[in-house]
Parts: sequence; C-alpha cells; structure tokens
Amino acid sequence: MNSEEILIKDAFLLGIELRLFWVVAFLYIICFFIGVAYLITSKQTYGRTLTSGLWITAVIHTILILFRTFEGMRPPFQTLYETLSWFAWSVNITYIYVQRRWKEVFLPGLIVAGIAGAACIYSLLTRSPVIAPVPPALQSPWYEAHVIVAFLAYAVFVVSFSVEVCYLKFRIPADETPGIFGCVDEEFHRWTHRLVLLGFPLLTFAVFSGAAWANDAWGRYWSWDPKETWSLITWTVYALYLHTRAVGKWRGTPASLLNLLGFICMIMTFLGVNWLTKLLNIPSIHTYAV
Repeated sequence: MNSEEILIKDAFLLGIELRLFWVVAFLYIICFFIGVAYLITSKQTYGRTLTSGLWITAVIHTILILFRTFEGMRPPFQTLYETLSWFAWSVNITYIYVQRRWKEVFLPGLIVAGIAGAACIYSLLTRSPVIAPVPPALQSPWYEAHVIVAFLAYAVFVVSFSVEVCYLKFRIPADETPGIFGCVDEEFHRWTHRLVLLGFPLLTFAVFSGAAWANDAWGRYWSWDPKETWSLITWTVYALYLHTRAVGKWRGTPASLLNLLGFICMIMTFLGVNWLTKLLNIPSIHTYAV
C-alpha cells in the first residue's frame, strides 16, 4: 500500500469516527434536555428515559472509544481531543454504575449528561481529531496507568458533585415521604462521601504516578508546574472535605461547599490550567495537552 492509499484510508476512518463522535455528542445533549423536561415536569417517565438514554449513549460511546483505539493503534487519551472524549465516557459509565443503587432518583443524570455533552462538543469544535505521533514525554510505562486512574477519579468526583447539587437543591427531611424527585434524603446524600472516599485514593495514586512519570520524562519528580500545582490543590481540598465529614459541626453545609470547591479545582486541573498557561503565557511542561 503506497502513501496515497494510506492517506485515503486514514481520511476515510477519521470521517467515520467524526460522524460517530457527533452522534455521541448529540445523544448526550438530547439526554440533557430530557433531564430538563424531568426537572420541569417531575414525571418519572422522563427520569427513566434519561437513564435509558445514557445507557444507549454509553454503548455507542464505547464503540467510538474502541474505534479510535483501532484507528490510532494506541490508547485513545494522548491529546486533549481524545481525553475530553475519554472524560465524558468515564463520567457516564461511572454514573450508570452508581445510579443503579438509587431508588427512583434520576436528577444527577441531568448534570452528568450536561457535563459529558459539553466535553464532547468542546472537543469537536475546538480540537484537531488528527492522530498525531505520541510525544516523547508520553512514552512512559507510568503514563497510561496515570491517565486511566486520574480520569476514573475525575469521573467519581463529577458524580459526587452531581449528587451534592441535587441534594442541596431538592433535599427532603428524613421523616418525610419521598419528594417529587424521589428519595433525595440523607441516605442519598451519603453517596457524596462514599464516592469521594473512592475517588481520593485514586487521585492520590494519580498524583504519585504522575510524579514517577515526570521523573521518567524530565528527570525530576516535581517541578511546581501549573498542572502539578493544581493537582495538589485539588487533592488538598478533597482531603479537607473528608476531614470535615468526620467533624460533627462541619459535616453539613461546610463539607458540601468543600465538595463543590473540589469539583471546581478538578476542572481547573483538567482544563483551566491549559487556558491559563496560554492566556498568560505561563511556561508549562504539559503544553502537549493544550
């Protein structure tokens, strides 16, 4: 096969992938608007449809992930275009797994669908889908483990954030019957703590494996790079959240605010740092992810 035939084949595969990615993005947006309809009408039918829609989207998005892996012959999280898709997929898969444990509570799916859809649309409209050679900095045995665990932690934190928002907005007293959006009660709210308890050690591993990867790539474990600094800030906020959950008088609203702040710091670590380094022309060894 000559170079022209290879280019034609690559362009054909990339065209299929982009069409599939747009389908996934629109499915997330459709799920989001189904969630909005559920929020407005409080009809359980819309809630169940939202969950079913996220299941269907997860299946198609998994096919997209596998297709990208076949197309690039490598794990599909080397560029920001790919990691945004991986992030959306991880968030949706994590939510679907956890949601089965809630009785007739569907509202967090609205937030999950919105975040996943926004990530996909941002990737499609602003990032190049071209499969580029793997940069030398990413050619480390630590990199894949670091990314997979870090994004699993991110996904868990997104679901925890979604539960926290729904609880703060629609909570019902423990001695009352389920509200119009199901059992958004203290038992439901405990999932925020359980999820952060799961996500925190994953984030801890991501920070340490990132340091080991940095030593492989640049010869030093820590350089106070903006992304490294924000990852430490995120870790600290979630550590404080877990601490406040163990202190009676801080267990309520202060802990909830720290959970929301942790989500904001996590988004800053993932995306915000990229924008700041470009906007303010701050040197960063993570510019490959921009």
